[in-house]
Amino acid sequence: MYTTINEDGILNNYATEPEMYYATYPNQEEQRRYRLQGAFATLLVTTLVLVALGVS
Repeated sequence: MYTTINEDGILNNYATEPEMYYATYPNQEEQRRYRLQGAFATLLVTTLVLVALGVS
């Protein structure tokens, strides 16, 4: 942690900044996994909405 003291004796603490990097485009395996996760999420939300409509 980086700390400075001004002329009145007040401390200012600064967090350390993480190293920045650029994101990379997902490869074919990651894209397939994202599609699968999206399909499961859509199925889950659709099921929850249909159950809620059926109960009410």
